[in-house]
Amino acid sequence: MEITDIRIKKVSTGGKLKAYVTVTFDDCFVVHNLKIISGKAGTFIAMPSRKTKTGEYKDIAHPINSEFRHRIQNEIIGEYDKVQDEIESVEEDDSFDSDGVESDHQQE
Repeated sequence: MEITDIRIKKVSTGGKLKAYVTVTFDDCFVVHNLKIISGKAGTFIAMPSRKTKTGEYKDIAHPINSEFRHRIQNEIIGEYDKVQDEIESVEEDDSFDSDGVESDHQQE
């Protein structure tokens, strides 16, 4: 099973939750609402879950072995890091205004 698409929607709440993720497998199966979490031991993904009547959270969909879980996590975190780098490079580039349009000011 191959991951054919990863879509990341950043969250700007300032908490541990950094983004929501949608993952497509083999161009034919989609899983929504994975979460990218910043924890004490580093960044990790949480599977989509729902709260039960007892207040406990249960995964709705999840890998059944640790090898595939690591593979999914590595690909998602890699894509998240790439998106983060792209955002930072745009913010650092002062030749473009906030809309990404080249500004009229001249560089010395």
